[in-house]
Amino acid sequence: MRDKKKKNKQQSHKYHADGHLLKGTLEVTRSGIGYVVISDGSGDVLVRPYDFNTALNGDTVRVKVVKENPITRKKEGRISEVIERKQTEFIGTLQMGKRFAFVVPDSDKPMPDMYIAFDNINEAKDGDKVSVRLTKWDKGERKPEAVVTAILKPEDVNDSAMKNLIAESGFPLSFSDEVLEEAARLPETIAEAEIGARRDFRDTLTFTIDPVDAKDFDDAISIRSLKGGWYEVGVHIADVSHYVTPETALDEEGYKRATSVYLPDRVNPMLPEHISNVLCSLRPHEDKLTFSAVFQINKSGKVKQYWLGKTVIHSDHRFTYEEVQEVIEGNNGEYKKEILLLNEIAQTLRRQRFAKGAINFSSQEVRFKLNEKGKPVGIEIKESKEAHQLIEELMLLANRTVAENVSKIKINKQHVPFPYRVHDTPDEDKLKPFIEFAKKFGHQFDISTPDKIAESFNMMLDEVQGKPEQHVLEQLGIRTMAKATYTTENIGHYGLGFENYCHFTSPIRRYPDVLAHRILESCLQNAPVIDKKMEEKCRHCSERERAAMECERAANKYKQVEYMRDFLGEEFEGVISGVTSFGFFVETVAQKCEGLVSINSLTDFDDFRLIESDYSLVGLRSGRRFGMGDKVWIKVVAANLDKRQLDYEWVLKPDKEAKQHKEVKPQKETEQRATPKKAAAKKEVIKKAVAKKEVVTTESVKKTAATKAATKKAATKKAPAKKATTEKASPKKARAPKRKVD
Repeated sequence: MRDKKKKNKQQSHKYHADGHLLKGTLEVTRSGIGYVVISDGSGDVLVRPYDFNTALNGDTVRVKVVKENPITRKKEGRISEVIERKQTEFIGTLQMGKRFAFVVPDSDKPMPDMYIAFDNINEAKDGDKVSVRLTKWDKGERKPEAVVTAILKPEDVNDSAMKNLIAESGFPLSFSDEVLEEAARLPETIAEAEIGARRDFRDTLTFTIDPVDAKDFDDAISIRSLKGGWYEVGVHIADVSHYVTPETALDEEGYKRATSVYLPDRVNPMLPEHISNVLCSLRPHEDKLTFSAVFQINKSGKVKQYWLGKTVIHSDHRFTYEEVQEVIEGNNGEYKKEILLLNEIAQTLRRQRFAKGAINFSSQEVRFKLNEKGKPVGIEIKESKEAHQLIEELMLLANRTVAENVSKIKINKQHVPFPYRVHDTPDEDKLKPFIEFAKKFGHQFDISTPDKIAESFNMMLDEVQGKPEQHVLEQLGIRTMAKATYTTENIGHYGLGFENYCHFTSPIRRYPDVLAHRILESCLQNAPVIDKKMEEKCRHCSERERAAMECERAANKYKQVEYMRDFLGEEFEGVISGVTSFGFFVETVAQKCEGLVSINSLTDFDDFRLIESDYSLVGLRSGRRFGMGDKVWIKVVAANLDKRQLDYEWVLKPDKEAKQHKEVKPQKETEQRATPKKAAAKKEVIKKAVAKKEVVTTESVKKTAATKAATKKAATKKAPAKKATTEKASPKKARAPKRKVD
């Protein structure tokens, strides 16, 4: 019997004596167990903490598979090599010993303390919050070695939190001395020989349009009249590639970061400030070097010809979006004639773009009003207006033209490797359930071709404007879309409706734009550069872009939680923005702050089950439905900054909340169903409840609330609310948003 058990155990796993190596990314769970996600998608490899071999969460590693289940194909392994570290800078607390010090990192995932020699504590004291840089961790050593790079102010919790988010995302918090010295050596004076080699636009009316608090002006617009109703419109982009050249410390750092990171109170730049805010920033009344796309265009948006090349400009004026919008709406202001003309051309280009298949998802941006300590004291909702669209359409025109130009060039019948910005057609598996959901609101989709899908989307988006379901259909529609990425495979940009597209217009903050500048320049010189590593560079830039976006979302969530802490116990109107088996998410209407209403908080009211195809939770007894897009009232009950999590409770307001008892057809429930017999019984309960339109009375809800209050007195006791409007906001404002051009 014992031999039989032993034999079965041996057959259940295949042991690899020599093992085989796989490459992937280590993801550490909160429990400490790690999984190496293999880059070829062949399956994760489980790694236990004692087999990490100096690897940390997010590191690119090689893992040796030592055990594999032949049935489930689940693998276990040991990490044999750290190929690349995701993160080398950390935020933590310094703990002093007699002969050395340790830093305990701020992390929600297990990781080792870091050894700090006394020579490397940088005057920090016991208990100080510090930033450190990992310098060494040899195989066999229990602890990594690090040096203190900065001491953080103990009262500035916000600063520590933002820096920790940046570091955890794998972005350096500062530039090395070598990079800063290299940037400082670059001359601010432009040589006459350099000016002579470029097309001179200094006598042509030129201006910039940017957010009010922007400092890195990377694009400018010039305009002058030609004969016969034609106009010369120039899109001038900061010539970063003139200053940042290959095989330099600056270029290596720019590639490593690949993008600037924009948080509510700061920018973590891709390039040092001397480049981004001084040398390359197209500041008014200064000569600047640019790379330009110049168009001969009329009011109908027809481009007769274009020119691409190196230029020198002199910006005559620096506009903010708000100032340009005032000129457009008030038909008055500085350079009124030119701005109104450019806006007319831009709006024509915009109409043509949507007519050719671009999808018109509306966009809103949440910006925080911050006090002098970076604490949010207010929230603004920014809409995309014509001033933003003026710049957006001209940038799209330049990006599309550059990509189209390069796509036509071949060397030995092969296309030149180029960082195209592509967007694939919608995933069919994601599209089908969305279409079924949209049908409930009377919208039909033609999925015969990608163009017909885009046409159906635009028809739906136009029809739902101002309706209660607008928000939910827009959000779910966006989720069906593929993610835009960088690649050398030019498959076009589905969302914008372009066959050729790239990023050319923001080289100060995006490395792919720098690559595009270099390749374009080589093509214009009839000596195209064939970069065999371009696809690898594209993948790296796409990965860094995703990391930056996740960091920005986490920072915005942190600010939301920080803001809503002042409103514990208060009630707000919201819209259901997500539904899961464990509850539903609500985004408040006024503040756009999302929190979770846990299904556990609804148990006193009813027993709710998820109806996946309907994106809803339905009560088994009452038939009460919580569906995507429904308006509800919530109370703020918890705001956890460490977890960046808001907890809400549903509040029944019969006089304000619209009746939402809609008939729900029996659908597949979650996997938590007990038996088919019980599941069928539950479905029958739902049928009967909805048919009778059974509604729980206000009196019964009050009785339930009283019972709940008796057991959860501390949790439901209303906290004294601090009105954010009573705080005095300093002139400091949230950071300038990036261009919303994808």
